[in-house]
Amino acid sequence: MNFFEHQAQARAQSRWMMWAFAFSVLLTVLGVVAILAVTLAFGAAQEMTLGDATLPHLPMLLATGLGVAAVIALGSLYKIARLKSGGGTVASGLGGVLVPPETREPRLRRLRNIVEEIAIASGVPVPEIYVLEREAGINAFAAGYAPADAAVAVTRGALEKLSRDELQGVIAHEFSHVLNGDMRLNIRLMGLIFGLLVIHLIGREIVNNTPRGGKRGPTLAVAGFGLMMVGGIGMLCGRLIKARISRQREYLADASAVQFTRQTVGLAGALKKIAGIEAGSKLEGKSGEEISHMLFGDGVGYSWLFATHPPLIERIQRIEPQFRPAQLKAAAVQWNAPDFYSDAGDEGPVKFLAPAATRGITPAAVVSQVGHPGADDYRYAETLHATIPQALREAAQSDAEAPALLLALLLDADRDIAARQREAIAAVRGAAEVARVLVLHRQTENLHAALRLPLAALAFPTLRQRPAAELVALQTLVNTLAQADGCIGAFEFVLARMLSVQLGDWLAPAATAATGKQRLAALADDAALLLSVLADAGSARGDAARRAFAAGWAHLWPQSTRAPALPVDWPKALDAALTRLDTLMPLAKQMLIEALVKTLAHDGRVTIGEAELLRVTAASLHCPLPPALAGGA
Repeated sequence: MNFFEHQAQARAQSRWMMWAFAFSVLLTVLGVVAILAVTLAFGAAQEMTLGDATLPHLPMLLATGLGVAAVIALGSLYKIARLKSGGGTVASGLGGVLVPPETREPRLRRLRNIVEEIAIASGVPVPEIYVLEREAGINAFAAGYAPADAAVAVTRGALEKLSRDELQGVIAHEFSHVLNGDMRLNIRLMGLIFGLLVIHLIGREIVNNTPRGGKRGPTLAVAGFGLMMVGGIGMLCGRLIKARISRQREYLADASAVQFTRQTVGLAGALKKIAGIEAGSKLEGKSGEEISHMLFGDGVGYSWLFATHPPLIERIQRIEPQFRPAQLKAAAVQWNAPDFYSDAGDEGPVKFLAPAATRGITPAAVVSQVGHPGADDYRYAETLHATIPQALREAAQSDAEAPALLLALLLDADRDIAARQREAIAAVRGAAEVARVLVLHRQTENLHAALRLPLAALAFPTLRQRPAAELVALQTLVNTLAQADGCIGAFEFVLARMLSVQLGDWLAPAATAATGKQRLAALADDAALLLSVLADAGSARGDAARRAFAAGWAHLWPQSTRAPALPVDWPKALDAALTRLDTLMPLAKQMLIEALVKTLAHDGRVTIGEAELLRVTAASLHCPLPPALAGGA
């Protein structure tokens, strides 16, 4: 199943979840009405039947049922509204401590390097990173509405007890949830389950605060216990829904992590340590049940019927079929020793940088990469990460220098244009910022072209810590610098658009659509504009551009022909077109990306500039694409 098929499946799964929630609400409402009817009968004359006692109160029973449904709905909406600000809200609400980009603590530095490398390899923004400092068990989760507002959290036990390979396997597992859109489903599930839990909480409060004496005490106590019982039914339904949705996705995430890292030792080792250490993957905090379906390992300890995760031994044996539980005994003694800690070192071989142009790419190979990076992508990302000069990495991770670094990448080589750009920077951010930009520009002048977007990707999570108003002003300034010479080049458009997409998702994560509903036929003009821009970017002569455009157009509409048309102000037109194309259905997006690859690869090679245009298009369509494009077999 590729990324686009998974998106379509997630859409169907979301519909199933809503129907299951509605059925659970109906059961809860009927339960509350039944409890109230029994309570009324309990307080009526003994010779009256249940029907006689409740018939006069029928309007009240109906009103109560509607009220219960409203309470559940409001509870769910309240919880979902609280989570609208993204994954960081979930992580910090559980006591997570944000890992600063410039951290120098060895274990935190190792964690950040792993997350950054996997983010670059996956083609998604680097997420916020949190550590649950008080949790000794080995666990992790990813939360958020979209990759741009995602947060990855790991427990202190995972940092201290896992090797680098094992931690890498856990993070790769969590990234599969980020890439496949599981996070949005998880957050909605949190909100719905909270709504079902509200009735139980109300009943518990009534019982705890009802005086035992008095005339109404017994009646209120019976009502409170009844609400707790009915709320318990809602909780059980919620657990069943979570178990139904979560289990199979954990198997898929394990398989994706192994495919990504191309080694089983890391992920299997982490699962073995969970099975062998005393703390396991259990979370001690009170919110463990609330996020149980989001965790890497079972954080609560449900029975098989309500378990949100498959059994550990089954997960290990799917990765290592030869594994036997008896093998854990000897290792567990060492793992449970008080002084057992993993090596916090983060050394690794620095490999050569990939060539500047990619040859022989095919639509099928590129589509298979979207949302499913492989080991080659991870190795290439390690190379990119290690090749970026240390001073520039530190600037990207510095709160003071990250905005200046982004601006430095846009500074023009022409003196007159650069002077106008410096004036624009000084007018918005002051003279001191201009000085920082000039220093960083000198360091980026000879930077390999393949490192520009990965370097910007490292700066984006640092920028997200700035106030929203400053980020909006920075985006406007980036657009001003890009247009300083009267036209926008391909890289300038790519950087400005990438910033726009990521900040848009970050500032309003809940507004980001999970999947679109539009068909390609409704957006044919936008698709034609996109193909025209890409054909022009990859071909020096008009005839070659027309042939490249025709190759892509024929993939979408084989029975029709159309001439490419490139407006003078193509960046503005393309910016609006990409926003509309993001509303396409998942499989329509797949066809569009296949057509783009046919257009770019028409001359047999794809340059870094062309690859950057393809990547920003994929990012605009919320289809994460790794930096190294895959070729055919």
